[in-house]
Amino acid sequence: MTAQPTPANWLSILLLGLIWGGTFAVVRLALDGYGPVTVACARTALGAVAMLGLMQLMRRRVPPLTRALAGYLVAIGLLSTALPFLLLSWGQQYVPSAFAGISMAALPLFVLPLAALFSDEPFHWRSAIGVGVGFLGALVLIGPGVLAPGAGLSAWGQMACLAAALSYAVASILTRRCPPIDGIVLTALSLTVGAMVLVPAMLLTEGVPGWTGAVPGAALVFLGLLPTALAALIRVTVIRSAGSVFMTLVNYQVPVWSMAIGALGLGEALPWRFFIALALILTGLGISQGRNLRGLLAHGAPARQGGAR
Repeated sequence: MTAQPTPANWLSILLLGLIWGGTFAVVRLALDGYGPVTVACARTALGAVAMLGLMQLMRRRVPPLTRALAGYLVAIGLLSTALPFLLLSWGQQYVPSAFAGISMAALPLFVLPLAALFSDEPFHWRSAIGVGVGFLGALVLIGPGVLAPGAGLSAWGQMACLAAALSYAVASILTRRCPPIDGIVLTALSLTVGAMVLVPAMLLTEGVPGWTGAVPGAALVFLGLLPTALAALIRVTVIRSAGSVFMTLVNYQVPVWSMAIGALGLGEALPWRFFIALALILTGLGISQGRNLRGLLAHGAPARQGGAR
Protein backbone atom coordinates (compact mmCIF):
# COMPACT_ATOMS: atom_id res chain seq x y z
CA MET A 1 0.00 0.00 0.00
CA THR A 2 1.27 3.45 -0.89
CA ALA A 3 2.27 5.62 2.06
CA GLN A 4 0.45 8.82 2.86
CA PRO A 5 1.93 11.92 1.19
CA THR A 6 4.48 13.67 3.38
CA PRO A 7 5.18 17.42 3.51
CA ALA A 8 8.24 16.70 1.32
CA ASN A 9 5.97 15.05 -1.26
CA TRP A 10 3.70 18.10 -1.36
CA LEU A 11 6.67 20.43 -1.78
CA SER A 12 8.02 18.18 -4.55
CA ILE A 13 4.69 18.36 -6.40
CA LEU A 14 4.68 22.15 -6.15
CA LEU A 15 8.27 22.28 -7.43
CA LEU A 16 7.47 20.00 -10.37
CA GLY A 17 4.46 22.11 -11.30
CA LEU A 18 6.61 25.24 -11.27
CA ILE A 19 9.44 23.65 -13.30
CA TRP A 20 7.20 22.11 -15.94
CA GLY A 21 4.89 25.13 -16.03
CA GLY A 22 7.85 27.45 -16.58
CA THR A 23 9.34 25.28 -19.33
CA PHE A 24 7.18 26.84 -22.04
CA ALA A 25 8.33 30.37 -21.22
CA VAL A 26 11.95 29.19 -21.25
CA VAL A 27 11.41 27.62 -24.68
CA ARG A 28 10.15 31.00 -25.85
CA LEU A 29 13.36 32.65 -24.60
CA ALA A 30 15.53 30.03 -26.29
CA LEU A 31 13.72 30.59 -29.59
CA ASP A 32 14.91 34.21 -29.54
CA GLY A 33 18.42 32.96 -30.34
CA TYR A 34 18.03 29.50 -31.87
CA GLY A 35 15.88 27.66 -34.38
CA PRO A 36 13.19 25.21 -33.21
CA VAL A 37 15.15 22.09 -34.20
CA THR A 38 18.21 23.32 -32.28
CA VAL A 39 16.10 24.07 -29.20
CA ALA A 40 14.51 20.61 -29.30
CA CYS A 41 17.89 18.96 -29.96
CA ALA A 42 19.77 20.78 -27.20
CA ARG A 43 17.00 20.03 -24.71
CA THR A 44 17.08 16.33 -25.60
CA ALA A 45 20.85 15.92 -25.87
CA LEU A 46 21.68 17.78 -22.65
CA GLY A 47 18.93 15.89 -20.86
CA ALA A 48 20.29 12.58 -22.17
CA VAL A 49 23.83 13.37 -20.96
CA ALA A 50 22.54 14.42 -17.54
CA MET A 51 20.30 11.36 -17.17
CA LEU A 52 23.02 8.94 -18.32
CA GLY A 53 25.33 10.50 -15.73
CA LEU A 54 22.62 10.21 -13.09
CA MET A 55 22.06 6.60 -14.08
CA GLN A 56 25.74 5.83 -13.55
CA LEU A 57 25.83 7.77 -10.28
CA MET A 58 22.87 5.81 -8.94
CA ARG A 59 24.35 2.58 -10.32
CA ARG A 60 21.31 1.72 -12.38
CA ARG A 61 22.03 -0.89 -15.04
CA VAL A 62 20.52 -1.41 -18.48
CA PRO A 63 18.67 -4.75 -18.57
CA PRO A 64 19.23 -7.25 -21.39
CA LEU A 65 17.78 -5.68 -24.55
CA THR A 66 15.24 -8.06 -26.01
CA ARG A 67 13.65 -7.24 -29.34
CA ALA A 68 10.42 -6.23 -27.58
CA LEU A 69 12.14 -3.96 -25.07
CA ALA A 70 14.28 -2.33 -27.77
CA GLY A 71 11.17 -1.64 -29.84
CA TYR A 72 9.42 -0.01 -26.91
CA LEU A 73 12.48 2.11 -26.10
CA VAL A 74 12.68 3.43 -29.66
CA ALA A 75 8.96 4.19 -29.83
CA ILE A 76 8.89 5.83 -26.39
CA GLY A 77 12.01 7.84 -27.18
CA LEU A 78 10.50 9.17 -30.40
CA LEU A 79 7.05 9.92 -28.98
CA SER A 80 8.04 11.24 -25.54
CA THR A 81 11.07 13.35 -26.51
CA ALA A 82 12.00 13.91 -30.17
CA LEU A 83 8.55 14.48 -31.67
CA PRO A 84 6.83 16.48 -28.89
CA PHE A 85 9.90 18.62 -28.16
CA LEU A 86 10.14 19.47 -31.87
CA LEU A 87 6.41 20.16 -32.20
CA LEU A 88 6.39 22.42 -29.14
CA SER A 89 9.50 24.32 -30.21
CA TRP A 90 8.12 24.87 -33.70
CA GLY A 91 4.62 25.72 -32.50
CA GLN A 92 5.78 28.22 -29.90
CA GLN A 93 7.19 30.40 -32.62
CA TYR A 94 3.59 31.32 -33.46
CA VAL A 95 1.59 30.93 -30.21
CA PRO A 96 2.04 32.27 -26.66
CA SER A 97 3.81 30.03 -24.16
CA ALA A 98 0.60 30.03 -22.11
CA PHE A 99 -1.20 28.31 -24.99
CA ALA A 100 1.37 25.52 -25.00
CA GLY A 101 1.01 25.08 -21.24
CA ILE A 102 -2.77 24.84 -21.41
CA SER A 103 -2.46 22.36 -24.28
CA MET A 104 -0.48 20.05 -22.01
CA ALA A 105 -3.35 20.06 -19.52
CA ALA A 106 -5.32 18.09 -22.11
CA LEU A 107 -2.76 15.26 -22.02
CA PRO A 108 -4.61 13.10 -19.44
CA LEU A 109 -7.80 13.51 -21.50
CA PHE A 110 -6.02 11.90 -24.46
CA VAL A 111 -4.63 9.17 -22.20
CA LEU A 112 -7.99 7.99 -20.81
CA PRO A 113 -9.61 6.77 -24.05
CA LEU A 114 -6.29 5.48 -25.39
CA ALA A 115 -5.72 3.49 -22.19
CA ALA A 116 -9.18 1.95 -22.53
CA LEU A 117 -8.45 0.91 -26.12
CA PHE A 118 -4.86 -0.28 -25.80
CA SER A 119 -4.43 -1.06 -22.12
CA ASP A 120 -6.40 -2.79 -19.37
CA GLU A 121 -7.80 0.37 -17.79
CA PRO A 122 -11.61 0.68 -17.88
CA PHE A 123 -13.34 3.70 -19.38
CA HIS A 124 -16.31 4.51 -17.11
CA TRP A 125 -19.16 6.91 -17.79
CA ARG A 126 -17.51 9.44 -15.47
CA SER A 127 -14.37 9.28 -17.60
CA ALA A 128 -16.41 9.78 -20.77
CA ILE A 129 -18.12 12.89 -19.37
CA GLY A 130 -14.80 14.29 -18.14
CA VAL A 131 -13.14 13.72 -21.50
CA GLY A 132 -16.07 15.38 -23.27
CA VAL A 133 -15.90 18.48 -21.07
CA GLY A 134 -12.12 18.62 -21.42
CA PHE A 135 -12.19 18.40 -25.20
CA LEU A 136 -14.78 21.16 -25.26
CA GLY A 137 -12.16 23.22 -23.43
CA ALA A 138 -9.60 22.28 -26.09
CA LEU A 139 -11.98 23.53 -28.81
CA VAL A 140 -12.44 26.79 -26.93
CA LEU A 141 -8.67 27.06 -26.55
CA ILE A 142 -7.91 26.93 -30.27
CA GLY A 143 -10.68 29.43 -30.90
CA PRO A 144 -12.99 30.02 -33.84
CA GLY A 145 -11.70 30.00 -37.38
CA VAL A 146 -8.56 28.01 -36.70
CA LEU A 147 -9.02 26.00 -39.90
CA ALA A 148 -10.44 28.87 -41.95
CA PRO A 149 -8.53 30.02 -45.06
CA GLY A 150 -5.97 32.65 -44.14
CA ALA A 151 -5.65 31.52 -40.52
CA GLY A 152 -1.88 31.52 -41.05
CA LEU A 153 0.93 29.88 -39.14
CA SER A 154 -0.70 30.66 -35.80
CA ALA A 155 -3.29 27.98 -36.53
CA TRP A 156 -0.58 25.47 -37.38
CA GLY A 157 1.29 26.42 -34.21
CA GLN A 158 -1.81 25.67 -32.16
CA MET A 159 -2.28 22.32 -33.84
CA ALA A 160 1.40 21.49 -33.28
CA CYS A 161 1.05 22.07 -29.52
CA LEU A 162 -2.03 19.86 -29.32
CA ALA A 163 -0.29 17.22 -31.44
CA ALA A 164 2.57 17.27 -28.91
CA ALA A 165 0.08 16.50 -26.13
CA LEU A 166 -1.28 13.59 -28.19
CA SER A 167 2.27 12.32 -28.75
CA TYR A 168 2.92 12.40 -25.00
CA ALA A 169 -0.33 10.51 -24.42
CA VAL A 170 0.60 7.72 -26.84
CA ALA A 171 4.04 7.53 -25.23
CA SER A 172 2.37 7.23 -21.83
CA ILE A 173 0.39 4.19 -22.98
CA LEU A 174 3.51 2.61 -24.45
CA THR A 175 5.35 3.26 -21.19
CA ARG A 176 2.65 1.41 -19.26
CA ARG A 177 2.88 -1.54 -21.66
CA CYS A 178 6.68 -1.54 -21.75
CA PRO A 179 8.46 -4.56 -20.22
CA PRO A 180 9.70 -3.89 -16.65
CA ILE A 181 12.60 -1.44 -16.57
CA ASP A 182 13.93 1.03 -14.00
CA GLY A 183 12.38 4.50 -14.40
CA ILE A 184 15.71 6.34 -14.41
CA VAL A 185 17.09 3.96 -17.05
CA LEU A 186 13.96 4.32 -19.18
CA THR A 187 14.20 8.12 -19.05
CA ALA A 188 17.91 8.11 -19.90
CA LEU A 189 17.52 5.71 -22.83
CA SER A 190 14.44 7.42 -24.25
CA LEU A 191 16.25 10.76 -24.22
CA THR A 192 19.23 9.11 -25.89
CA VAL A 193 16.98 7.81 -28.66
CA GLY A 194 15.53 11.29 -29.10
CA ALA A 195 18.99 12.82 -29.28
CA MET A 196 20.08 10.29 -31.90
CA VAL A 197 17.22 11.49 -34.09
CA LEU A 198 17.41 15.23 -33.42
CA VAL A 199 21.18 15.76 -33.65
CA PRO A 200 21.34 14.78 -37.36
CA ALA A 201 18.12 16.69 -38.02
CA MET A 202 19.62 19.83 -36.46
CA LEU A 203 22.88 19.53 -38.41
CA LEU A 204 21.00 19.07 -41.69
CA THR A 205 18.49 21.89 -41.19
CA GLU A 206 20.07 24.50 -38.92
CA GLY A 207 23.75 23.56 -38.70
CA VAL A 208 26.07 23.64 -35.72
CA PRO A 209 24.72 26.16 -33.19
CA GLY A 210 26.83 29.03 -31.94
CA TRP A 211 26.58 31.24 -28.87
CA THR A 212 23.81 33.77 -29.47
CA GLY A 213 23.68 35.44 -26.06
CA ALA A 214 23.38 34.79 -22.36
CA VAL A 215 19.58 34.52 -22.21
CA PRO A 216 19.01 32.04 -25.07
CA GLY A 217 22.09 30.05 -24.03
CA ALA A 218 21.00 29.83 -20.40
CA ALA A 219 17.53 28.86 -21.58
CA LEU A 220 18.98 25.88 -23.49
CA VAL A 221 20.93 24.72 -20.44
CA PHE A 222 17.83 25.07 -18.25
CA LEU A 223 15.72 23.03 -20.68
CA GLY A 224 18.26 20.24 -20.77
CA LEU A 225 18.77 19.96 -17.01
CA LEU A 226 15.80 21.03 -14.91
CA PRO A 227 12.69 19.79 -16.79
CA THR A 228 14.45 16.51 -17.62
CA ALA A 229 17.19 15.34 -15.24
CA LEU A 230 16.11 17.03 -12.00
CA ALA A 231 12.37 16.72 -12.65
CA ALA A 232 12.71 13.05 -13.63
CA LEU A 233 14.50 12.28 -10.36
CA ILE A 234 11.86 14.13 -8.32
CA ARG A 235 9.07 12.40 -10.27
CA VAL A 236 10.43 8.91 -9.62
CA THR A 237 10.95 9.70 -5.93
CA VAL A 238 7.40 11.03 -5.50
CA ILE A 239 5.76 8.11 -7.32
CA ARG A 240 7.66 5.57 -5.25
CA SER A 241 6.85 7.22 -1.93
CA ALA A 242 3.35 8.69 -2.51
CA GLY A 243 1.99 6.90 -5.59
CA SER A 244 1.07 7.69 -9.19
CA VAL A 245 -2.36 9.08 -8.28
CA PHE A 246 -0.72 11.72 -6.12
CA MET A 247 1.51 12.55 -9.10
CA THR A 248 -1.55 13.53 -11.17
CA LEU A 249 -1.85 16.69 -9.08
CA VAL A 250 0.90 18.14 -11.29
CA ASN A 251 -1.54 18.16 -14.23
CA TYR A 252 -3.63 20.79 -12.48
CA GLN A 253 -0.68 23.08 -11.78
CA VAL A 254 1.24 23.17 -15.07
CA PRO A 255 -1.25 25.27 -17.09
CA VAL A 256 -1.76 27.70 -14.20
CA TRP A 257 1.97 28.25 -13.82
CA SER A 258 2.45 28.57 -17.59
CA MET A 259 -0.22 31.27 -17.81
CA ALA A 260 1.12 33.19 -14.81
CA ILE A 261 4.74 33.06 -15.97
CA GLY A 262 3.80 33.89 -19.56
CA ALA A 263 1.79 36.93 -18.49
CA LEU A 264 4.06 38.23 -15.74
CA GLY A 265 7.45 37.18 -17.08
CA LEU A 266 7.00 37.58 -20.83
CA GLY A 267 4.17 40.12 -20.93
CA GLU A 268 1.94 37.82 -22.97
CA ALA A 269 -1.65 38.83 -23.55
CA LEU A 270 -4.10 36.23 -22.25
CA PRO A 271 -7.45 36.30 -24.08
CA TRP A 272 -10.54 35.32 -22.14
CA ARG A 273 -10.88 32.07 -24.06
CA PHE A 274 -7.64 30.88 -22.38
CA PHE A 275 -9.27 31.18 -18.96
CA ILE A 276 -12.51 29.56 -20.13
CA ALA A 277 -10.58 26.74 -21.80
CA LEU A 278 -8.46 26.19 -18.69
CA ALA A 279 -11.58 26.04 -16.49
CA LEU A 280 -13.23 23.48 -18.81
CA ILE A 281 -10.12 21.31 -19.10
CA LEU A 282 -9.50 21.28 -15.35
CA THR A 283 -13.20 20.54 -14.77
CA GLY A 284 -12.93 17.63 -17.17
CA LEU A 285 -9.87 16.37 -15.30
CA GLY A 286 -11.70 16.74 -12.00
CA ILE A 287 -14.72 14.75 -13.27
CA SER A 288 -12.65 11.98 -14.82
CA GLN A 289 -10.28 11.68 -11.86
CA GLY A 290 -12.73 12.63 -9.11
CA ARG A 291 -12.70 9.26 -7.36
CA ASN A 292 -8.90 9.14 -7.24
CA LEU A 293 -8.68 12.73 -6.01
CA ARG A 294 -11.23 12.15 -3.23
CA GLY A 295 -9.31 9.08 -2.11
CA LEU A 296 -6.05 10.99 -2.21
CA LEU A 297 -7.40 13.88 -0.13
CA ALA A 298 -9.02 11.46 2.32
CA HIS A 299 -5.72 9.64 2.84
CA GLY A 300 -3.76 12.87 2.94
CA ALA A 301 -5.93 14.53 5.62
CA PRO A 302 -4.48 12.68 8.61
CA ALA A 303 -0.94 13.37 7.45
CA ARG A 304 -1.67 17.08 7.15
CA GLN A 305 -3.29 17.20 10.59
CA GLY A 306 -0.51 15.32 12.37
CA GLY A 307 2.47 16.35 10.29
CA ALA A 308 5.15 18.84 11.06
CA ARG A 309 4.33 22.51 10.65
